[in-house]
Amino acid sequence: MQLNLKAISRAGIAEAISKAEVYRYLNEPGEAESICRDILAVEPDNQAALRLLGLAITDQFDGGISDRYAEAENVFRSLKNEYERIYHFGILHERKAKAQLKAGRLPHTVLPIFEDAMRYFEEAERIRPPNNDDAILRWNRCVRLLQTRPGSEWRKDMDEFDASEGPPV
Repeated sequence: MQLNLKAISRAGIAEAISKAEVYRYLNEPGEAESICRDILAVEPDNQAALRLLGLAITDQFDGGISDRYAEAENVFRSLKNEYERIYHFGILHERKAKAQLKAGRLPHTVLPIFEDAMRYFEEAERIRPPNNDDAILRWNRCVRLLQTRPGSEWRKDMDEFDASEGPPV
């Protein structure tokens, strides 16, 4: 049996996008990713499919080395709308930081990633469409996450490092 991918019809794209959204809601990002790739094979510039593909990839982050940060970033870079692009860069960084925390990375090593996410959300907020508070909602979530731990966990002073821990000179 030949294992070749089959192309979907252009007429089926709207329904396929709806299905990809449903699979994301069902926490089946692999299914959503596959559908988005089918859509993009027919319509490579489909903005909804690109957005959903990037989100489906970030849904799969677990803080490990197999996380596809660069791939998600490239997908979001393809978004034509400046607000959407910047906002989704923020989501990418936020999800990366949360996945790394969950995987056991020390908070002070993850803080710069949260700070990057928050910079993107601030930038998106400045150019957001009327009545769109998504960037503010994401900013607030980052703040609340940062407030769940004492400030000392997020900041590690340089004097706490032992010089013998560094690379040989």
